[in-house]
Amino acid sequence: MGGTAWYDDAAGPVVRPYALTRGRTHYDGVEFDLVALIVAADPPEPAEDAHALPATPWAPEPEHDMILELCRTPLSVAEIASDLELPLGVVRVLLGDLLDHSLIQVRRPAPVAQFPSERVLKEVIDGIRAL
Repeated sequence: MGGTAWYDDAAGPVVRPYALTRGRTHYDGVEFDLVALIVAADPPEPAEDAHALPATPWAPEPEHDMILELCRTPLSVAEIASDLELPLGVVRVLLGDLLDHSLIQVRRPAPVAQFPSERVLKEVIDGIRAL
């Protein structure tokens, strides 16, 4: 029987998404925008005091490791959810865990004001048509 009890050919994994997040349905910190870019960060430096123990020991889940592997190059939150085939809410909670442990950096999308105006875009299109 092995590990087949956890997989149903028609339905996929039997483990429900909330099991991956230990029942959490949202992240209480920053809101992860769908187009925000996530990039893996260098691991934090160990504490000065070698005898100091972390307040709450944390063991990352395999999904955390998969996110870190994917994010060696910047990816949007939506791309991560798609690549892992996980619900967006689950990915946001997992990203929150990684952010809390300084394992990722979040790069916000550019504000709309930084994009060219409609007039500039029309001029570019007209220039291309003129070629």
